[in-house]
Amino acid sequence: MKTVLRLVVLLAACFAGQVAYAQQRPSNTETVEIGLSTDTIAITSGFRGTDLTVFGALDNADPLIQRQGRYDIVVVLEGPERNFVVRRKDRYLGIWVNAESVSFQHIPASYSLASTRNLQDIATPKVFAQLGLGVNNMFYEPMPDGFGSSQTLKEFTPELPRLKLKQKLYSQRPGDVQFLSATLFRATLSLPANVPVGKHVARAFLFRNGEFLRENATSLNIVKAGLEFRIYRAANQYSLLYGIFAVFLAVITGWAGRLVFRKD
Repeated sequence: MKTVLRLVVLLAACFAGQVAYAQQRPSNTETVEIGLSTDTIAITSGFRGTDLTVFGALDNADPLIQRQGRYDIVVVLEGPERNFVVRRKDRYLGIWVNAESVSFQHIPASYSLASTRNLQDIATPKVFAQLGLGVNNMFYEPMPDGFGSSQTLKEFTPELPRLKLKQKLYSQRPGDVQFLSATLFRATLSLPANVPVGKHVARAFLFRNGEFLRENATSLNIVKAGLEFRIYRAANQYSLLYGIFAVFLAVITGWAGRLVFRKD
């Protein structure tokens, strides 16, 4: 009888300790901070793609949940929004021609995702659908007059992410977010050679036991650089002077060629 009483008292003490711990610690106090290895990437004629490192830290993390490894991080880098057209080609009289098409708007030109684990092991599909996280959960917004019928839209919408994945502009890499310590983590994102120029946004999503807690974001600028970019910028900003110079250069080149190859 005494043994049973001791066991009851011990269980009651453990339960009281858990309740006291839960009461002392407010729920959802954790936050996440992130930073980039660089805030600007210059693209030259020899650019072949690169990796971007995202560093981050958990603040106010629960030590018990840390030890149990129940925190997860998903890092996303979204490119500038653009409009895209998905076309279907049909064979007509032996020639492939463009047939039906659907136009989409406000679509990230690039999308790179890295996570601590496979997405299905982090949270439920419903959670990721609500957050719009993952290539298959993004909202591909059609233009109001950019499609013929709802059936056409239903058929064409999955083709947009498929094409982006094929072009390596969209990617998902589970396991590329690693915890370096109990609170510090690092993510590696792969940027392809055809990464679009413009402002990109990096976001980190914090999960605990399958529940989304917090999000933090920072920006990355991808710019053109080198002689090619200077010529391109001059042609756009000073089009008249650029045209005059181009004509002058053509005349000088023709005159010089005539002198070199002239037959006496």
